[in-house]
Amino acid sequence: MSKCHEIPRHGSPEDRGGADRYYMREFAPHYFVGNSYASDCVDEPEMTADEIAQYQKGWDEQEDRKDWGTSCFGEGEEHNEEACEES
Repeated sequence: MSKCHEIPRHGSPEDRGGADRYYMREFAPHYFVGNSYASDCVDEPEMTADEIAQYQKGWDEQEDRKDWGTSCFGEGEEHNEEACEES
């Protein structure tokens, strides 16, 4: 399989699942018809079971997490507004 086929389309359910996990957003299946934020968004109630499974796959396979820095976030911690204001 060529490398082109290994990368999900930008805005696809798999892409959005991986992005949501990376940025530590809640699990909320959705995708974009075209590129992310530049096309119509399809939310979970309008998604097929296969599209939701693709989102889940992207979510499950995303192992990296955004490094927000240690002044506002700690390992496994919620956002701390007071810590952000102090830095």
